[in-house]
Amino acid sequence: MNSNGFWTSPPDRTVRGSMGHCNLTVLQPPFDTDLRGRTHALPPNDLARAVAFAASFGTVEAIVEDLGPRSALDVPYPDRRTDLDIVQAGAWGHVLGICDPALADNGNDTPLLYEAQALRERFPDARVVGRVHFHAGADHTEDIVWLPDGAMFHASGWPGDEPFVIGGDPDAVIASLGLTTEVLENAGLYLDEDEPDETEWSALATLALGRADPWNRPDVQTQAFRVGHTESAVRAMEHLYFV
Repeated sequence: MNSNGFWTSPPDRTVRGSMGHCNLTVLQPPFDTDLRGRTHALPPNDLARAVAFAASFGTVEAIVEDLGPRSALDVPYPDRRTDLDIVQAGAWGHVLGICDPALADNGNDTPLLYEAQALRERFPDARVVGRVHFHAGADHTEDIVWLPDGAMFHASGWPGDEPFVIGGDPDAVIASLGLTTEVLENAGLYLDEDEPDETEWSALATLALGRADPWNRPDVQTQAFRVGHTESAVRAMEHLYFV
């Protein structure tokens, strides 16, 4: 890896498309997720553990620079190629999380599923939950929930269009989490077996985290890092983010 990492695109090249939520979260016991309670106050971000988690993530070759704390609301919206090397990570007590542009895809692969599998092996007693939304002319999403009892679902594709693929068993996940029809509908989650591409699958991922969800909260701080991504992650991002 040289000073430009594995990139062939220049640092100031304009990024194609836009990234919405793009995070993967590990929720370890206790699973204090009851949505009927008040907002759950997470512990302050543990910098040493956040560094270790980011450095161990499958898309990261090395941490190059610590860019300091950022609100979990301040998710990166890459504009230039150099922005794609910025990840945010946190370790809030029993919750670990990372936001990484390398998790996005447009249907050629399933990077979220791949990284979730690795985290599932590392943290078998945890809930592994991921949500990714990428837009480049059309929306592409990838969502996953993997529970300690083995129940999992994975949804990936083009909402409102084809192809859209469901893996695992969403009903088993819903049953294991004890989610009622009322809770699902209040979250805007309406399951249609005939039209899975019309379901808001990220809502099920959000329900799996409940009050312990660290993302999109003004009271939660992440740590931002400039990283050197792995060669495979860079190659995938060059195909995704540039024409």
